[in-house]
Amino acid sequence: MGEATKAAAAAAAPEFDPARLDAFLRSAIPGLEGPMALERIAGGQSNPTFFVSYANRRLVLRKQPPGELLPSAHAVDREFRVMRALAGTPVPVPPALLFHEGREVVGTPFYVMERVEGRVFGTSDMKGAAREERRAMVMSFAETLAALHDVDWRAVGLEGFGRPGNYYARQVARWIRQWEAQRFRDIPDLARLAAWLPAHMPPDDGVTTIVHGDYRIGNVMFAPDAPRVVAVLDWELSTLGHPLADVAFACLAWRSRPEMYGGLLGLDLAALGMPTEREFVAHYLASRKRGPAEPPGTFHIAFAIFRFAVIFEGIAARARIGTAAAADAAQVGDLSLAFARIGVETIEAGGATA
Repeated sequence: MGEATKAAAAAAAPEFDPARLDAFLRSAIPGLEGPMALERIAGGQSNPTFFVSYANRRLVLRKQPPGELLPSAHAVDREFRVMRALAGTPVPVPPALLFHEGREVVGTPFYVMERVEGRVFGTSDMKGAAREERRAMVMSFAETLAALHDVDWRAVGLEGFGRPGNYYARQVARWIRQWEAQRFRDIPDLARLAAWLPAHMPPDDGVTTIVHGDYRIGNVMFAPDAPRVVAVLDWELSTLGHPLADVAFACLAWRSRPEMYGGLLGLDLAALGMPTEREFVAHYLASRKRGPAEPPGTFHIAFAIFRFAVIFEGIAARARIGTAAAADAAQVGDLSLAFARIGVETIEAGGATA
């Protein structure tokens, strides 16, 4: 997204009455002072997100997009629940304040959280960070994922947040259904992946952890003045599942090009001060307190790519009917074609950790 497009998106009027939101927040959160300032956060492709600022409080609101939605998509209630559950664990999350399931305030269900100060990078090369910081930042990114997977999900109250066991069988079926539900064009590479994945699924090992579902550099916040993750964001796709799903998804940064959602493929990692994919995975495994002991294999990588391609195809479908959350949704949605091609190349090459 270009700077002019970002500015226009941020300045765009919200699809709801700010005065109604202001009145609701003042009744729900005591002590808010001064006028409310509302600013749309540009760049998001899923749940519209806004900075909501008062003289004495800085908040963030995330809501479902308007229009008809696919079943289970844009689950802001699940985002709120998992962040509430992770409060007080080693996983840094923004303090979640309230969830409102009604539509009378902003037109859709939404939740409000405290605004955390820090740095968010739109591309995996973390442009703007100092070269000498980047390796430590990626290692903190790996450590944070390991900490998430080590959380005892029962102890933090996430019983019923997902079903233990057989994660990949359910997920492969779910994302194939998701693709078919939003399908409006033929993508042969995506069809090939949809056929390959069920036939190459590894045996279920019974391992179950909290999984983020969209764990990438763009969805974490780093401290303003240190190479340390201070918040994990965008929990929409979180569930109980297999930890290698998150690891494999994070690996896509090294397997996609800069023009493909800010990937690293083809860049000089040493010059950037970035670790390799293998080093990232090794540090994650070393940081885990309890399994797994092996890196993701071809199936795990291929599934991560397939799921990402289906997500992009969903963005393209919403752009086609005019309900996408971002101004560049049609262009971003077409990344489904590029990622589907990488997925096919992965299964042809046997794409274990590079």
